[in-house]
Amino acid sequence: MRRDPRELAWRKFQSHEFAAPAPDLAPFVARYWMVEWDYEEPYRQLIVPYPNVHLTFHEDSATLNGVSSGHVFQVLDGRRSVFGVAFRPGMFRPFLGRSVSTITDRVIPASEVFHGLPAKYAVPEVEDFLRANLPEPDPRAELTAQVVDRISAGPDVMRVDALAKEFAVTVRQLQRLFAEHVGVGPKWVIRRYRLHEVTQRMAGGDRIDWAGLAADLGYADQAHFTRDFTRMFGETPTHYAQRY
Repeated sequence: MRRDPRELAWRKFQSHEFAAPAPDLAPFVARYWMVEWDYEEPYRQLIVPYPNVHLTFHEDSATLNGVSSGHVFQVLDGRRSVFGVAFRPGMFRPFLGRSVSTITDRVIPASEVFHGLPAKYAVPEVEDFLRANLPEPDPRAELTAQVVDRISAGPDVMRVDALAKEFAVTVRQLQRLFAEHVGVGPKWVIRRYRLHEVTQRMAGGDRIDWAGLAADLGYADQAHFTRDFTRMFGETPTHYAQRY
């Protein structure tokens, strides 16, 4: 598999910044992010999904990006920047007013959901805009967000049935809750966060026993783990590890 050499030297071409939301917005917003890039020739950026809906401000437009069920590629060209709002998984349903699964794998104009978009894309202005658009409290959304937080923070979470039992719901109830409020199923979210832990080991320079890791993550064998990883990240684990 041929690799664009710029993938391994991306910091020469891109800069990433992140900011935490104000306390009153933290129940809804996970983080703010800004990306700048400068490419003389078009570059295919691999984007690996998380279960967040993003409000993305471009130079002349604003879009809502639903959760991607798999990796995607975004072509970056020229010198540009974007500012984004990553909503907490589970907490965008009150803004959207319908099932979040209706925008899974879709990008829609932000004006379909929000009115009075800010004229300036910086944290203070965006936070004022979000406060003006805050929805009514939604206990089911809050419960869903708590379940996702449990998955994210708990490497012991491997099975949907065990998770459902922990939150005193049935598996079917949990699946409906995730379809409505996250846009992807609980099994997808569990696998995404467990695979994230794999990339953390890569970034830390750990020597990885792939077969042992697959077993630790609850896979029947290394082949199943490799297929899942490749479907999510677009590359085999060993090829992706070269990025670090």
